[in-house]
Amino acid sequence: DDLVAVRRHLHAHPEPSYEEYATTELIAERLTLAGYSPTVLSSGTGLVADLDPDPSAATGHGPRFGLRADIDALRMADEKTVPYRSQVPGVAHACGHDVHTAVMLGAAAHLARHRSLLPGPVRFIFQPAEERVPGGATVVVKDGCLDGLGGLVGFHCDPRRSVGTVGLKAGAITSASDLAVITLQGPGGHTARPDETVDMVTLAARLVLDLPARVGEAVGDPSAVRFVFGAVHAGDAANAIPAECTLRGSVRSRTNEIWERLPQVVDAALASLLHGTGASHTLRYTAGVPSVMNDPALTAVVGRAATRALGPEGVTEAEHSWGGDDFAWYTREVPATYVRLGTRTPGATGAPLDLHAGRFDVDEHAIAVGVRVAVASVAEFFADARRSDRPVAVGAGRAQDG
Repeated sequence: DDLVAVRRHLHAHPEPSYEEYATTELIAERLTLAGYSPTVLSSGTGLVADLDPDPSAATGHGPRFGLRADIDALRMADEKTVPYRSQVPGVAHACGHDVHTAVMLGAAAHLARHRSLLPGPVRFIFQPAEERVPGGATVVVKDGCLDGLGGLVGFHCDPRRSVGTVGLKAGAITSASDLAVITLQGPGGHTARPDETVDMVTLAARLVLDLPARVGEAVGDPSAVRFVFGAVHAGDAANAIPAECTLRGSVRSRTNEIWERLPQVVDAALASLLHGTGASHTLRYTAGVPSVMNDPALTAVVGRAATRALGPEGVTEAEHSWGGDDFAWYTREVPATYVRLGTRTPGATGAPLDLHAGRFDVDEHAIAVGVRVAVASVAEFFADARRSDRPVAVGAGRAQDG
């Protein structure tokens, strides 16, 4: 009940990326009361806190284990009619970060309360700005918060998965995601004489239809790339051909190998399609985040922990997502795995509300499930290290690709 109350308070008082000051203060207060000494990140929001085993327990050797939650909200309206509806106009926790935060606060409180049983050192990371490209994870990395970690686990709400279950997947679980802004320019003219100028709207329509296919062909696997335009702006008058048009879209790829090639591929494909049209163009390509590449060994560790906590029916294979997440930056530095946490009421009918929907909400029983899996993962991580009796890869600087 306490964690549900925390989640509802955060849901009612959301803060967008790099503005999570009250959220950071609340987390710091609760961690301090539990016996932690949290440190705020250099960005001014977000924090980290370490917990070491009781010295008298004669445990805690080896690398530190990390648990991460993101804490920011989205700039969008909360369309629900619940008592904990957002009180901040135009800002909402429509992606479940309030749930992630409550889960990790619960795990932190439990481990601190049972410190004499803690099998090894743990670090909690409450990260800002997941919704901002390239993401607050880059601040965590820059601040050295991954140093000494032998493993890192994060959770993400999954509204298509039932409460009481988690989804795991070794390898790529999300896609790399970039932004592309194309500006076309021409002389403009009258719609009665499109043959005497650059027919800008028709040209833009050709790009919307043909450029994604051309990029897919260029990388050698059209199914490995998803290039979708979300905005096209040109002109004002029905009888005037505009002199300029702007197209904005997202470019997503399944693998990091393709992701690293995409800026050059998109530029070349665009130039090829526009050749001979008479239009000039500029391309502003912004690299976003790479693919989250879950470490197979750590994913197996969490799988065993989740099976022990939830039973074998509670652990299923997660699907690859075309969405992006800045947790990817962690997977390039340390062994890490991202867990899909079921938030749908078992037996619920109708289509689930998608992430980033204005009416997005969760079954709050998922919070307790997340705490149980997080705590079990701590125990299994250190038990696995003792069983294997082998060195564990420790951040920072670990490179991992798709």
